[in-house]
Amino acid sequence: MAPRFEDQWRTRFEEFAGQSDSDAGIAGWTTTGLDARVRRFLGLWSSGPRNQRWLDAGCGAGTYTRILLDRHHEVVGVDYSLPTLRKATARGLSGALFAVADVRRLPFETGQFSGVLCFGVTQALAESAGAVQELARQVEPGGELWVDGLNSGCLLHVVGALRRLLLGRPRHLRYEAPWRIKRLCRECGFSKVRLYWMPIMPGRARRLQQLVESRPVTCLLAYVPLLGMAVSHAFIVRATGLKGSAQR
Repeated sequence: MAPRFEDQWRTRFEEFAGQSDSDAGIAGWTTTGLDARVRRFLGLWSSGPRNQRWLDAGCGAGTYTRILLDRHHEVVGVDYSLPTLRKATARGLSGALFAVADVRRLPFETGQFSGVLCFGVTQALAESAGAVQELARQVEPGGELWVDGLNSGCLLHVVGALRRLLLGRPRHLRYEAPWRIKRLCRECGFSKVRLYWMPIMPGRARRLQQLVESRPVTCLLAYVPLLGMAVSHAFIVRATGLKGSAQR
């Protein structure tokens, strides 16, 4: 069942790349959803010194690769979908290197990157442990790892998953428990692991997106984690403080 689920997602990503020319469409997001994700990341991320080496794992059309390049970093983008990478390379992302690879089996030596991003990937995997472990292996001592996921505790996701179960429909996405990603990062040797909620309004309510991204709402969700879990479509985990002895 798990390989079938992952194979179906790989086929979907290749279809997205063949049918769309927008970053959002190639990634399988709505434009509103992708824009919200990018704003959330930019609101949390500090680009740090120039010329750091970053890995964009599951880079898609290169949305985050472009952001990293614009901040004067060296970037390697990997994706397991060749049609998607062709779309990325056609975008004129000068300076980036791209390779076809699975985030669970990356062709790099340990500790090669100052930072690793893995966004929009975990929902298409049967489980996240192998991916997080492999991504953590890429991070140099003192570097950082960013992973996002579709929140399994979101009430809308819970209702939707229950509805599919009652109707006998197979799962179409894998929702992730944010606490599991935090635990996996700590097990990989990161000493500082932070969770950030990412509420994203559906298209029909996109006018409310500015409200849920406002500072008062963001602070409320941070201070009341159960509320954040209940209403947030997605989440981001940032892991730092990796020591050299933790490398595998």
